[in-house]
Amino acid sequence: MWASSCRRLASVSSTQAISAKRTLGLTNRFSSSLVIAEHNNASLAGSTLNTITAAKQLGDVTVLLAGNFQGKAELAQEVAKVDGVSKVAVIDSAAFDNSVAEIVTSAVVEAQSQLKASHVVAPASSFGKNVLGRIASVLDVEPVADVISIKSADTFVRPIYAGNALATVKSTDAVKLLSVRSTTFDKAKPRASGAAEIVTLKAPEAPSTPVAKLLREDVVKSARPELTSARIVVSGGRALKSAENFKIIEKLADTIGGAVGASRAAVDEGYAPNDYQVGQTGKIVAPEVYIAVGISGAIQHMAGMKDSKVIVAINKDPEAPIFQVSDYGIVQDLFNAVPELTKILEKK
Repeated sequence: MWASSCRRLASVSSTQAISAKRTLGLTNRFSSSLVIAEHNNASLAGSTLNTITAAKQLGDVTVLLAGNFQGKAELAQEVAKVDGVSKVAVIDSAAFDNSVAEIVTSAVVEAQSQLKASHVVAPASSFGKNVLGRIASVLDVEPVADVISIKSADTFVRPIYAGNALATVKSTDAVKLLSVRSTTFDKAKPRASGAAEIVTLKAPEAPSTPVAKLLREDVVKSARPELTSARIVVSGGRALKSAENFKIIEKLADTIGGAVGASRAAVDEGYAPNDYQVGQTGKIVAPEVYIAVGISGAIQHMAGMKDSKVIVAINKDPEAPIFQVSDYGIVQDLFNAVPELTKILEKK
């Protein structure tokens, strides 16, 4: 795929050679970015704030809010007060009630055309990935996925080979499409004073026959923090041996106010639901504390959590690869260590 690309040049180096350091002031004065906001018509997804921080490095930032707001302006006003946002473009239509990717795509393409944005940026979430590929097809450009650093207006850094190497990618497309890994950029904060301009864009015409429609949405409601934005994450692996045993992971997480994660092996065995999966094919997390319980440290799993600030590993195998990236390690049987740790923390 890389060799056949005629529009991108990639050079690969080790993770030690390239830093994911945020670099400012790298764009020219003609650059501007259109950030596709992820939301539920009432509140903004946290990953959008990280995406805004990344987009600030690409010039003026316009945030596109396409949704079914029913004339309410609260969300637009909230976004307008985010530091770094120059303009908020609102498309209010019942067609965007469920954010179906095919419908959102038409809105983004129309907004990019009207606003003449040189970059279209989205969070590297399920929503962002779902939409960005369709936009790329319509605009006939190549997206750059999972960006972790911006070198200039046309040069970006992204992980490859499950995070074992980083590729520096240069795009020559007239419109650059980026998905941003939110864990490597800080969340944009509210501005001290003032607010960005809010403009209303006309909704694109809906097709007479919908290409796709949402039949059902299964939402898991939990009192725990959301996995990708939690300060503390406790994850369990195959060593837990059963869904019943996995409850000790949940108890530890609840004791310290953390989210619950799982390795792919634990999910495949049915110990935990799919939305718990952390790793290359699951969710990417970077909490302040990541506790890996009974997880050996397969490269696919570490690709999803290695940017955590502090990593604690609990495993009875002292040779487990997870100890190579952990800051603290407990070499002990998890069925003894976890209940004991939970009891200690309950007393705090």
